[in-house]
Amino acid sequence: MSEEAKKSDCKCTQKDIEENKLLAMISYFWLLFLIPMFGKRDSVYAQFHAKQGLTLFIFSIIASIASMIPIIGWLLFSWIGGILVLVLFVIGLINSLSGKCEELPIIGKWFSNIKF
Repeated sequence: MSEEAKKSDCKCTQKDIEENKLLAMISYFWLLFLIPMFGKRDSVYAQFHAKQGLTLFIFSIIASIASMIPIIGWLLFSWIGGILVLVLFVIGLINSLSGKCEELPIIGKWFSNIKF
């Protein structure tokens, strides 16, 4: 097991991480989180990142809806929400390709306990 996996209490094996890095990475591309969610049920690593991708997907929808609120929504959620979604997306990609099971900052715990 990699040091990163040990630090985050991820019960992934090194083999699981290496075999599923690509699927973990695509979890952060909007609806593509469905592929590892339903296609790799036996992979702890892919499932972890699918849950994080689901969280980012829902957060991006909430930020998009909130940005439709006149003035405050335009200023606050259009800019800050969009930048935050982009930053979280990049963090998720880096974590998945680095073999890390780290939750996304701020929103990572929202759906971490659901079962697919």
